[in-house]
Amino acid sequence: MEFSELPEFARDLKRLKKKYLSLEDDVDLLREVLRKFPEGRGEKHWNCLHRGERVCVFKTRLACRYLRATTMRVVYAHHAQKGEIVFIELYYKSEKEMEDKQRLKGYLESLS
Repeated sequence: MEFSELPEFARDLKRLKKKYLSLEDDVDLLREVLRKFPEGRGEKHWNCLHRGERVCVFKTRLACRYLRATTMRVVYAHHAQKGEIVFIELYYKSEKEMEDKQRLKGYLESLS
């Protein structure tokens, strides 16, 4: 499974990891989970935001050890045919209630 990230995700991670020191390691742990279960494990913590022929977009909770909670969210796209996961957005639930729909829409439009 290959992993990549949008430049916006990299900025989100850079900004948040200054405040939450374990965040980079927590994202690495998420990568390991996604290698085995790219579309989740059927739990309530995975939400499908878009399902298409070529790509499925999911939002999941990220357990941040620094916060001792699951208040971080990660939005990612799973390209099953390519065997690739693209991280789209990372946000802290207390700063932002929902994912950036414009960013998601822009990503999906860039695929066509």
